Amino acid sequence: MCYATVRKLGFPTSMNENHRFMNTTGKIQNKGQVTIPTAVRRQAGLSKGDLVNFEFQRGKIVMTPKLLIDRSRFPTADDEYTPAQRRIIDARLAKADADIRAGRVSKAFSDHGEFIAALHNEAAKLVARKTKRPAK
Repeated sequence: MCYATVRKLGFPTSMNENHRFMNTTGKIQNKGQVTIPTAVRRQAGLSKGDLVNFEFQRGKIVMTPKLLIDRSRFPTADDEYTPAQRRIIDARLAKADADIRAGRVSKAFSDHGEFIAALHNEAAKLVARKTKRPAK
């Protein structure tokens, strides 16, 4: 491939032109397999079992690491609470769901100012109710 063809395809021609370019060569094996050089794997943070995405863009094959969340590495709520605590939490969640289904929810506020005003109104009602109690 001549220099003009390399330039036309957009391949870097030296380390100075593109600092990410590594002068490594791989050979396509059976079934299209290619070994990614160790230095490139380290730089990309890839290890055995990682997934990668392949795309063909403007005459180049672009390989991008695919990030997935390994849920087995994160604790679940069952791991953090005792069975008794879990029953209490589940009961409270069930009550909250029942309140929502029954329509016992506060209205939606258009902004934080409206929400603060509603809180002040509710606080004033509580104070007024406490002062109106009959003396014993």
